[in-house]
Amino acid sequence: MKRLFDIVASSIGLVLFSPLLAAIAVWIKLDSPGPVFYRGKRAGRGGKPFYIFKFRSMVTDAEKIGGPSTSDDDPRVTRSGRFIRRFKLDELSQLINVLLGQMSLVGPRPEIVEKVEELQGEYRKILELRPGITDWASIWNCDEGGVLEGAPDADEAYERVLRPTKLRLQLYYCHTRNLAVDLKIIVYTLLRIVRKKWIPKELKEYPTFEQLRGDVEKLIAEKATTTCG
Repeated sequence: MKRLFDIVASSIGLVLFSPLLAAIAVWIKLDSPGPVFYRGKRAGRGGKPFYIFKFRSMVTDAEKIGGPSTSDDDPRVTRSGRFIRRFKLDELSQLINVLLGQMSLVGPRPEIVEKVEELQGEYRKILELRPGITDWASIWNCDEGGVLEGAPDADEAYERVLRPTKLRLQLYYCHTRNLAVDLKIIVYTLLRIVRKKWIPKELKEYPTFEQLRGDVEKLIAEKATTTCG
């Protein structure tokens, strides 16, 4: 049933959003040299690698300049990229991956292969599912770039501040998933995009944006102290 829902919904989505997808593609081409899509290698179901379709929001070969985590002040992000990242429009092209069966509309966000190879114990259950365009973790923290802003090492800040909670929420989805939950997550995701400060009741117990920023600022202070010392 989930796969049938993914096929129907992604097909309809690609047709309905085709004018918007075309407009984004043209803007990206006019804004900076390079391809329309970023085709990053990600770990899929069972850890099997696949290439994600994502509208390019950074300069070409950005991964050769810096790490996989991106803050709001990352100089690699293009002008068009800042806009499409703000409204999650760069993720729309992943409907292609959903249609191809590499992803689902709802499921744990796909990570780079190296990160999933580090998963231990019960967290390996996350790999039993197709990765998704959105999930509980995406709703919990819809402004990853804002949280990481100013961090001298965005990847380290991501690993220490964000990833532990993301893994907990992905595992929570593994244990509670069903079609009704998927529909709820899709609706919540849309609400979160237009109402940045809104938090669903299911996520009230998790750290807020302000708390996450506080943790990152502590890391920034630690780095500054270490450098001065």
